[in-house]
Amino acid sequence: MKYGSLVLEESEFIAIKNHLENNLSIEDYAHKNALELLAQNMGIAMVLNTADIPFDIVTINSTIKVTGASGVHQTFTIVPPEQSNAKQHKVSVISSLGASVIGRAVGDRISFGLPGEMMSLVIEKVIQPNQANKITPKVSTI
Repeated sequence: MKYGSLVLEESEFIAIKNHLENNLSIEDYAHKNALELLAQNMGIAMVLNTADIPFDIVTINSTIKVTGASGVHQTFTIVPPEQSNAKQHKVSVISSLGASVIGRAVGDRISFGLPGEMMSLVIEKVIQPNQANKITPKVSTI
């Protein structure tokens, strides 16, 4: 992981924790593993104020692009479970894929899928819902 652990915004950390505690349906073995790994990673996550979250971190309502070595290119938005909609490419934060990417950063590699069918994906791009309203700081070169 780019930052050494998951990076989560304080209110999202609480919301995800509540979703994990109230999740009554496990889709499959891979989903169970993803949720267990997310719960474990949340135990060591950096929890920051909204203003301190880096722009390249996957948060709820972020749109992200992932790519894989097999030529897979996928763009989707991470949403709360009640807003999940496959046709609109809205992925629940507690789905296998959502739990694998939340709190991670551009350049991070995840493993996703069922045992025997795992694929390695890299987070290529993260677009925050409010990113258009913020000015990206300029980096000066000497």
